Amino acid sequence: MYISEQLLNPDDRRLRLSTQLGVQHVVLDNRGTELVSATGGVSEWDATKLRDYRQWVEGFGLELDVFALDVGSILLDSLTDIDSAKKQRAMLAQNIQKAADAGITCLKYNVQMVGITRTGLKPGRGGAKNSGFVYAEYSATDDQKHSYWGVGYPSNQEEGGSASAMLCGQKMAREVPPATEKAGWDAIEFLVEGLVPAADKAGVRLACHPHDPAYPVGGLNGIEHVVGSADGIRKFLALSPSKNHGLNFCQGTVAEMFKEPGKAMIPVIEEFASTGRIFMVHFRNIRGGYLDFQEVFPDEGDVDMFEAIMAYRRGGYAGPLCPDHVPVSEIDDGRERFMSFALGYTRGLLQAAGVWSTAPRN
Repeated sequence: MYISEQLLNPDDRRLRLSTQLGVQHVVLDNRGTELVSATGGVSEWDATKLRDYRQWVEGFGLELDVFALDVGSILLDSLTDIDSAKKQRAMLAQNIQKAADAGITCLKYNVQMVGITRTGLKPGRGGAKNSGFVYAEYSATDDQKHSYWGVGYPSNQEEGGSASAMLCGQKMAREVPPATEKAGWDAIEFLVEGLVPAADKAGVRLACHPHDPAYPVGGLNGIEHVVGSADGIRKFLALSPSKNHGLNFCQGTVAEMFKEPGKAMIPVIEEFASTGRIFMVHFRNIRGGYLDFQEVFPDEGDVDMFEAIMAYRRGGYAGPLCPDHVPVSEIDDGRERFMSFALGYTRGLLQAAGVWSTAPRN
């Protein structure tokens, strides 16, 4: 296993910092930029520009492991405007091929119908603030203030950045029409049926992020998070036997699915690692559990992160661990210090476990 750092549209300075921290692999999210989707949602890609961008990244001595595929609002659209959804799906299939033409071999995507729901910031150690979701405290106002798109970390220090979620074509949980469990699965099957054949043809792996957070039985504001449980993840994987149909296994998100993640997560990690369908891992920790949790520093959560690494190893996983979602603080505006801590902590665990490698997956 090795570290691949997640970055949001990095500039020269940020990539230089990554290399100085010992990072050799990156996972990049450029949604909301001219490169992939300047106005948000599904947009046509240019293979030449993608290739040039990849080569620019490689010029820093970094390998581009995974690139974000913006699926926009296609899931909701498949339920309310099927013609638009079919056009978007066809363009996404073309973008998968263009990614392959550009030398990109893995794309991550999200099946959120709404933004990543959070209810507030909780006090963390030393005055840091932890993003959290407490269902009993849910309100539309808090949803608007604290929810975010969730692929890297909130784009705003005081709020989750719902504007970013809107830019990316996502909606917030308070402002969408109801989507039942059946409708949720229908939408995801619609997407998978269109994208996986394109991925197989192009030789590109598709890494899907589970629903974050797990919603209560019956959903939240009428929206069901069908890939918000271990059984939901199993059902998602069963939608296609393709070796290119897999997971961005967000360890923190999966932990949010259990009342006692400290007990549940180690066997669950080993189970999904053994499928060979984990293409990348969001390596983060939480305190609490189902419907009541905070995102904390990786060393202070309820899941034993060393044992998690050992479980990935027992399951045969040998890919990247990507530190994810760290607390916020007014003394670390860009969260570069906090992310640097997470990078060093993760590397130390990998070395202690005897599984540290700088080799690429292939």
